[in-house]
Amino acid sequence: MIENEIDAKRPVILAGLDRQTEDFDYQMEELANLVEANQMEPVGTVTQKLERPNPGSYFGKGKVEALKEAVEYYQADMVVTNDELSPSQIRNLEAETGVSIIDRTALILDIFASRAKTRTAKLQVEIAQLQYQLPRLRTSMNVRLDQQTGGNGGSFTSRGAGETKLEMNRRHIEHQIGDLRKELAEIEADDATRRARRDKESIKNVALIGYTNAGKSTIMNALVRRYGENQDKTVFQADMLFATLETSVRKLNLPDKQSFLLSDTVGFVSNLPHGLVAAFKATLAEAAQADLLLQVVDYSDPNYREMMKTTEATLKEIGVGDIPMVVVYNKADKCEDVVYPERVGDNLIISAQDETSLDVLVETVRQHIFADLKEQTILVPFDQGQIVAELNEQATVLNTDYVETGTKMQVVLTPVQVGRFAAYIVD
Repeated sequence: MIENEIDAKRPVILAGLDRQTEDFDYQMEELANLVEANQMEPVGTVTQKLERPNPGSYFGKGKVEALKEAVEYYQADMVVTNDELSPSQIRNLEAETGVSIIDRTALILDIFASRAKTRTAKLQVEIAQLQYQLPRLRTSMNVRLDQQTGGNGGSFTSRGAGETKLEMNRRHIEHQIGDLRKELAEIEADDATRRARRDKESIKNVALIGYTNAGKSTIMNALVRRYGENQDKTVFQADMLFATLETSVRKLNLPDKQSFLLSDTVGFVSNLPHGLVAAFKATLAEAAQADLLLQVVDYSDPNYREMMKTTEATLKEIGVGDIPMVVVYNKADKCEDVVYPERVGDNLIISAQDETSLDVLVETVRQHIFADLKEQTILVPFDQGQIVAELNEQATVLNTDYVETGTKMQVVLTPVQVGRFAAYIVD
């Protein structure tokens, strides 16, 4: 089947195999979104119902001809497939269609490469690209022999190992990957040290996770502008897939003087390349170490249930297990006949643009991460005024009274603070 889309600056054809799965249409729609995110425009779609890809050409013979006709009709200069292809499938399709063929994995890697800003993200993407490239090195007939000389009786004796250009390229890429992994490991060690320091300070960590473009960065920026130590230190946000690839961490100080860290992590997408998932485990380490996960869902997207399945599968793949989670159904303002904000257990329906929604979100977070707070009575001798000052600065003080033996305070403390001020706690 061939479907006309719209004219574009750089027209591409989308191609996919329908294996009779429930989410095929969604997969193809997402592929179109990924293409647009990479500054290309889909002008036509070629699909075929087939249980498994043709080993040599992905499509069956007749459909390959239809793909060629679509390329010529729409004057496309590229075909993007919904599946990861083998090197031979790519070569054969390129020979048949006369245009470049890229698969879903290469497309996602290309998007990530264009969006990576920090050294960590660039390293992660480069490693994933090289791992993708390694099995796709093309065999070359350009053979370099170290030394081969004639021997007795017309035979010859090889005095060198002899090495093809292909083997040299493969070894070079493997060496590159090793160097990049070493540099990345050093950065990860520094990040782990910072997280250990935060753990020692016993400050809670809340991580925003979920599908790309669900509104994670919008929520973070709204909360940073409200409660951030530096209210101008917002993160980049845009209505696009993978607007940000870096994990950003901001400290939020609530009016009752309780504080927590909020992390904005890279977004997920279905069929995220395995190499990229592995490379980005460091970026998602904040989620793995969080006290609470906020799964942000684009409630206005008709495919939001499939997006949630992708998020949960990706979390499982990176080893994020039994961390408490609140599901935040965002963008309710774009939905018809949806009342918000609304909370049912650990499920919230909100709009990140709505102040009341943010109130509900913060209160839900508070109830989760500060459930271990304890109300204590503190008695501080008059000659230790610095302790009173610390409590006023760091804890929630409910009441202050002056008695004969000192300053008596009713305060709400974290477990760490209970230990810190244990000498002043009275029954």
